[in-house]
Parts: sequence; structure tokens; C-alpha cells
Amino acid sequence: MSMAADGPDQPAHGKDQGPGRPPGTPSRREFPPAPVNPPLPPVPTTRAELAAIVDHTLLRPEATSDEILKLCADAARYGVGAVCVAPTHVFLAAASARRDSGGRAPGTEPAYAVASVVGFPHGNHLTAVKVEEARLAVADGATEIDMVIDLANAMEENWVAMEMEINQVRGALPDTVVLKVILETAMLPDATIRSACRAALAGGAEFVKTSTGFHPAGGASLRAVRAMHSAVGGRLGIKASGGIRTASQALAFVQAGATRLGLSGTADVLAEMPTAP
Repeated sequence: MSMAADGPDQPAHGKDQGPGRPPGTPSRREFPPAPVNPPLPPVPTTRAELAAIVDHTLLRPEATSDEILKLCADAARYGVGAVCVAPTHVFLAAASARRDSGGRAPGTEPAYAVASVVGFPHGNHLTAVKVEEARLAVADGATEIDMVIDLANAMEENWVAMEMEINQVRGALPDTVVLKVILETAMLPDATIRSACRAALAGGAEFVKTSTGFHPAGGASLRAVRAMHSAVGGRLGIKASGGIRTASQALAFVQAGATRLGLSGTADVLAEMPTAP
């Protein structure tokens, strides 16, 4: 795929290439090969084991505070690993997570992590906007950030720009905050998915994630998760998200390499799992 050359009339705040990119810097880069046969994650056998790798998600733009409170109450009851909400709901979700820790000793971890989306859902925000959005989300209590990449960088195979964007957001976050990058894998061929994952690794992300759930191309697929695992399995976490509605689907994604699952229908999925092995 070709990409337009940087011209002298490029707007200062147009296509964001990241600071400090010298003229003539190639937009593509080669990555070292992934390890052969990276290890697959363990497959959950019980409801609790599956819940522990779930990001219980509510990202509808019209979601109300009452719905967020219910999401969090359900998260505590199910024992999920995290909730995933929009930036405007992070403060409420983080307060709920602290409250839902219940009788735990003071200073212990909240009942679940709070993830905030950034650059959501289209990804074509300026990098500086994503940096500030992520910083504010962390200030409000987010401990995980799910950032949509500039999708054009993946379409153009502009891995330098993608890596720079991720690196700038990563650099604005405390080391304890987990950064996941959303690739919208439904619109990408396997080879591009693998290269995008390697750029995410080089940029400092901790996870790669399939989908926002809002793109018309679709959500998570086993094909995409297998490509992600072949590129960065064992080195980055892999989050499958978008269209996972049954326990059998959830387990299939783990068997393909997913280490985290984004679910909005968490109750239905967990209800299909046994409570004991």
C-alpha cells in the first residue's frame, strides 16, 4: 500500500506523524520474527476462572450513571477482572471499585480494575489529544487504557507513526497503568495484523486488542486472534472484544491465544460456565 509523501504544505495539526520525525524518515520498518510456537494461555474451566479475564464493558454513548453503577455492582458480583467504560464514567466506576472492595483491608486493591477507552471509537484524534485523554482518565482513577490507534497508519502500513503514537501515550502514563491498543483487526489482513502487533510491542503497549465493537467491518475473529498470537503471543496480552456472546465463543478465543475478553453480555456468558471443574 502506498502512502502520501510528507509535503512542505502539510498542516501543523493535520496528519499526526509524532514529534521529532526527521524529513525522509521511512514510514515502514522491519520487525524481528516472533518466537516459533509462542505458548497459548491456559483455558478457563470454571465460571470464576473465566470471569477473572473478562473486561465487563459498557460503552454505549447514551449510557447513564445508573447503568454504570449497575455495571460495577455486577462486576463485583461476577468477580471480573475489570470494567471498561468511557472517560466520562471513569471517576464513578473507580469510586465504585473502591467501595466494592468491601471488607478488604485498607490500602488493598479495588475489587476490579477500571479501564477507560481513549481515541474512541474512530482513532483519528491527534496524538496530543489521546495523551491528554489518557492522562485525565488516570487522574480520575483508570488503571488501564484501551486506545484506538490511528487506523490510517495500519492501512498505510505506517509503522513508524503508529509506534510513535503508542510510545507518546505510554510515556504519559505511570508504569503501573496497562496500555491496550485497539487495531480494528476485522479490516486488516493477517500480515498487517502481525506487523501492527509488533509496532504495538515496539511502542511500549502491554496488550493488543481486536476491536472497538463499533466499526462496520466487524468485531473479534479467531483468524485475527491467531495472527496476533503468532506475532506477539507470550510477549503482549491479547484482548478479543466485539461480538463474543457465548461461553463456547469465549473459550475458543482463549484457545486461539486471547488472554483477556471484552464482554458486554457477561452474565449470559458466565451463566454457561460450570461453577466447579
